[in-house]
Amino acid sequence: MTDFSTILIANRGEIAVRVIRSARALGYRTVAVYSEADREAPHVRAADRAVCIGPPQVGMSYLDIERVLDAARRTGADAVHPGYGFLSENADFAAACNDAGVAFIGPPPEAIRLMGNKAAAKRRMLDAGVPCVPGYEGEAQDDARLREEADAIGYPVMIKAAAGGGGRGMRRVDEAGSFDGALRSARSEALNAFGSDELILEKAVVSPRHVEIQVFADTRGNVIHLGERDCSIQRRHQKVIEEAPSPAVDCPLRRRMGEAACKAAAAIGYVGAGTVEFLLDADGESFYFLEMNTRLQVEHPVTEMITGQDLVTWQVDVAAGKPLPMAQEALVLDGHAIEARLYAEDPYREFLPQSGPVHLWRAPGGPGVRVDAGMATGFEVSPFYDPMIAKIVAHGRDRDEARRRLREALADTVILGPGTNRRFLIDCLDHEVFADGRATTAFIPEHFPAETLTRPVPGEPVWALAAAVLYRLASRPPQPMLRDWASTGSTTRPMRLECDERQVAVHITAAGPDRYRVTPGGESFEVTLEALEDGRVRYGVDGNEAAAAWTVAGDTLYLALPDTDAAFRDVLLEKAAGLDRAGGDGTVRAPMNGSVVAVHVEPGTRVTRGQPLVVLEAMKIEHELTAPLDGVVEAVNVREGDQVATRKVLVEIGDE
Repeated sequence: MTDFSTILIANRGEIAVRVIRSARALGYRTVAVYSEADREAPHVRAADRAVCIGPPQVGMSYLDIERVLDAARRTGADAVHPGYGFLSENADFAAACNDAGVAFIGPPPEAIRLMGNKAAAKRRMLDAGVPCVPGYEGEAQDDARLREEADAIGYPVMIKAAAGGGGRGMRRVDEAGSFDGALRSARSEALNAFGSDELILEKAVVSPRHVEIQVFADTRGNVIHLGERDCSIQRRHQKVIEEAPSPAVDCPLRRRMGEAACKAAAAIGYVGAGTVEFLLDADGESFYFLEMNTRLQVEHPVTEMITGQDLVTWQVDVAAGKPLPMAQEALVLDGHAIEARLYAEDPYREFLPQSGPVHLWRAPGGPGVRVDAGMATGFEVSPFYDPMIAKIVAHGRDRDEARRRLREALADTVILGPGTNRRFLIDCLDHEVFADGRATTAFIPEHFPAETLTRPVPGEPVWALAAAVLYRLASRPPQPMLRDWASTGSTTRPMRLECDERQVAVHITAAGPDRYRVTPGGESFEVTLEALEDGRVRYGVDGNEAAAAWTVAGDTLYLALPDTDAAFRDVLLEKAAGLDRAGGDGTVRAPMNGSVVAVHVEPGTRVTRGQPLVVLEAMKIEHELTAPLDGVVEAVNVREGDQVATRKVLVEIGDE
């Protein structure tokens, strides 16, 4: 048995908060580490002690092994839980913990190192008899050899970074003519994300399901699985919605996949929590090893909700030398659970990450609903880290009850400030293909292609509500009974509201206490404000009553309604400063905060519309910015390595 009393959580955000919760329930003291950007973060406040380990850049804080271990020494922490991401699958970190006499709550370094390289992992799985996708995982990495192997495999083919996952360094190539460009891009992204440009090739399995098996092993040779999760709903190869059990897996298939996953874990001497990921072919029977994640998964709550087990507790107990708490035959699955990842991103601009202060955060509740979050009102979504805000999870007696509960939980979620994917998640849950349990990894590309995604436009009743709230907030009489009263009788005030770059002329007339006649764009509505306090408003529009959340930041009113979020400004009160728009005038601005990783042009370069100009890296993803028109580059205002803010002018293009 390994004896420890204080656990340092080498992570941030919602997973740090979640680990702290279970660790404290077990009676352990907890230590949080944080960067300067996270000084006021919820995980810092949740822990017994907290230590700043460096600046916002992950390489000088959360990825700095020595700084993390120094924090452990300074606080007396004798165990480390790595969460997921950051150092969680870093074999050198696990080894350094062991060398420092600090228990690593995770698998042995050798298992992490082996499974952290897709090429080596696949070779070991083939030796162990685990079914794998046909491909190339050899040591020869020159372009000519990879091109030759891709031709032999046959298109479509997947290029994947051998040293990492999460969709980074991954490209699908549908024809030979596109291979060289995709290869260069994958190499660059893999090197930037993982410090290695080693690649593997695999035959693309068309429209499969992504099904993973949760495995657990202890130090006494016991290995079991806790069922499967279906993670097929993905954008850019990153998961968005996950569920357990999979609607495509029956008991015999679950048994076969579970046995293969346990065989994979046993083949590498695994200990602790791990996930073996498979692609389930369209035939519903054939499955292929994809990779093994040697850590706790983001989506572990759905497994916890259908098994009634706390997987972090299992991790801590196994690290302390205790045996697994149950045998395979004791596992019982109860009901269904679905998880949605709430991201700060813009689905209507190719899922670009968003950042900035959160003016109002309110988590949903209700029967069967669980929220894992590291968020609070006033906290900032940082451009330095992954844009996930929270995980909204719902459990039900069956799949459709879980889906309905999750949909309503998302409708009740309030996050005002940076744009999010909340509405997009609701649309996914409402889609008949998802509702019927037929979604594959092609679900988002097929049913929500980027070129067809349009931002939901607030209807005229929402504009009327916004006008009434702004009018009400601007009226602050010394006596409440004098509100909306004028000695000359009813007066009409003109407004010009702006939302999502659309401006609408509005006229509003006070018709009585908290009653208004509002005319946005020619259509007239009667709006009543029954209550306007504590960030909530109960209102009626033409007799239809509902509730919304609201807050004001600067000159902007933010509204959160079940089906939409919107931000309004009255430009007649405070004229907005003119901002150039990227596209029509040749001004290319940063669409988000990020780091410049490549600049492809210089002043005097002739460019054509769509030609790559600059590559930005934000939240671990590379974004290529292209020329909005034909012309000549007049100015380049950044260099490789620069950190840039949203809307900074990067390149200026003039007429030819």
